[in-house]
Amino acid sequence: MAFAHLGQGLKGNELNLFQEMGLPGPLVKKLTQMGIDEPTPIQTHAIPYGLDGEDVLGLAQTGTGKTLAFGLPLVTQLMEMQGKPAPKTVRSLILAPTRELAGQIKDSLIPLVAGSPLKVGVVVGGAGINPQINRLSKGTDILVATPGRLLDLLDRRALTLQETRFLVLDEADQMLDLGFIHALRKIAGMLATPRQTMLFSATMPKQMEEIAGSYLTHPKRVQVSPPGKAADKITQEIHFIAKSEKPNLLIELIDKHRDERALVFGRTKHGSDKLARKLEQAGFAVAAIHGNKSQGQRERALKAFRDGQVKVLVATDVAARGLDIPDVKHVYNFDLPNVPENYVHRIGRTARAGKDGAAVAFCSPDEMGELKDIQKVMKISIPVASGRPWENLPEPGVKPKGRGNGPRRGNGGGGKPGGKPGGAPGRSRRRRRGGGGGGRAKAA
Repeated sequence: MAFAHLGQGLKGNELNLFQEMGLPGPLVKKLTQMGIDEPTPIQTHAIPYGLDGEDVLGLAQTGTGKTLAFGLPLVTQLMEMQGKPAPKTVRSLILAPTRELAGQIKDSLIPLVAGSPLKVGVVVGGAGINPQINRLSKGTDILVATPGRLLDLLDRRALTLQETRFLVLDEADQMLDLGFIHALRKIAGMLATPRQTMLFSATMPKQMEEIAGSYLTHPKRVQVSPPGKAADKITQEIHFIAKSEKPNLLIELIDKHRDERALVFGRTKHGSDKLARKLEQAGFAVAAIHGNKSQGQRERALKAFRDGQVKVLVATDVAARGLDIPDVKHVYNFDLPNVPENYVHRIGRTARAGKDGAAVAFCSPDEMGELKDIQKVMKISIPVASGRPWENLPEPGVKPKGRGNGPRRGNGGGGKPGGKPGGAPGRSRRRRRGGGGGGRAKAA
């Protein structure tokens, strides 16, 4: 859906095919060979501005085709340049928040430059820095980098950005979430001017306005999905369940689709490892990725997941954005995220490329605040699959008629929809003592 302010130069379906945008024939042919015949909405609106040399501010969720939205204009313009880049120089720079996203961008661009003199390089943390320094010494056409490693290399004078005429910031809001605001400010002062900059973000927090002002000049704003909106083909549901019973419910649900890929999000590195071990003990082919894993471990886990050797991937938010993992049918929010927008990014790992997907969330008593924030951002109420919202349980000291405090019957999901979720009695006792999880639930 294009917004009205995008309309300059866009007339109906006039730009509904790549060749009508002015992309060179060889690139269009490569896209056809890749099975890409028609642009996505973000590509339809961003590519013409990119080809015209305009700065672009793109607001779009992951899975909308942003890599080609900036990659095609970038490659087109670089192909028109003469000669090779000088030693240690970088003609175009793409900044990404995580190693995984950087590697994925590189992999997406390589088919576009195949058969041309253009070379794509990548520099990320967790990999040896000396081989990266050696490759940069020859000059680079397209460099994909994470901000921290890029600054390390700049400090070592392994490269210069004084001739960088094209810049892309991908998943810029996640770079802010990960604390890269100071790195981005520092990098901005090292870049060549004039230059063309394309910035893509799923959300637009206040600090993003500052970053946009530092990097962009009279940008064209393109937006294809309002921030906080999930893909239309994702079915969502939530289970209200005691924290201790979450693993059993997860095992029960995943067991129903053992042959389909499932992505499970936890909040902590330790918790994700512990959950992965529990799933492995239950007989699932599982791997875990988070910030404490080495680059090699993360790459091997992702490859096994993509190849189907691993059916369940347990991850922290390091994997929530940008990763294009095909055919993920189910996303589980085992722990609700502290940042509500991250829920949207997490569930955006499914229902990609027009396919259907399911997003299942678990909510324990102390997560009611997170759930409220998520539903506020998304402007929806997530359908309840089992249990009842913790805030609607009886007040402390009020015992429901006909119900005891004995063991709860039914599955780990709290029984049938509308049934009493497990863990409620313990919550009431904590609140009578004047603190604990009950207090947080009440304040949420």
